[in-house]
Amino acid sequence: MKKIIGYVIAALIVGTLVVLMFNKDSDDDVITSSEGLEEQSDTVENSNAQPVEGLEQGDTPPDFELTTLDGEVYKLSDMKGKKVILNFWASWCGPCKAEMPHMQNYYETYAEEDNVEILAVNMSTQERRGMEGIEEFIDSYGLTFPIPLDEEGEAIDDYRVMTIPTTYLLNTDGTLAQKIIGPMDEKTIRTLVEQLN
Repeated sequence: MKKIIGYVIAALIVGTLVVLMFNKDSDDDVITSSEGLEEQSDTVENSNAQPVEGLEQGDTPPDFELTTLDGEVYKLSDMKGKKVILNFWASWCGPCKAEMPHMQNYYETYAEEDNVEILAVNMSTQERRGMEGIEEFIDSYGLTFPIPLDEEGEAIDDYRVMTIPTTYLLNTDGTLAQKIIGPMDEKTIRTLVEQLN
């Protein structure tokens, strides 16, 4: 009888662990992170560039009007005349953490001469620590480019962001050039920007 009870308890423990593991996987945010920069290819031809689902290259992407923590309002359509790096991120995302110093360094060093604006849209509905987590992230990386907050999740839906970081590159006429899934390093950013009109 003790053996049977032992088997039942062991089976319950194993079953509970399996259920917990399954629930953890399915309860994790729908947004998933790709692997770190070490898996990013050095060449753009072999990068994570992909066609935009629902949007074709040359299309004008959905417009949005989002506000930063400082209360500044950014409307995507107001960026016409500049090349735009439209990045979607969250503070808990490991690859986003790996990418941000590269984006900041590019922004400080080359953005003005390349006529580039970086809009790093925070996926606020996916944040685990709310505004405090966003503020700490911005401060810890010394980010100075605009960080609009997608507090309603509309931009996430409009751009069908499923994996982060996801970046859209826009030409000066506001049309879509390409979509990058996964983190970019500074060299990749520069190469991609050179391909924009």
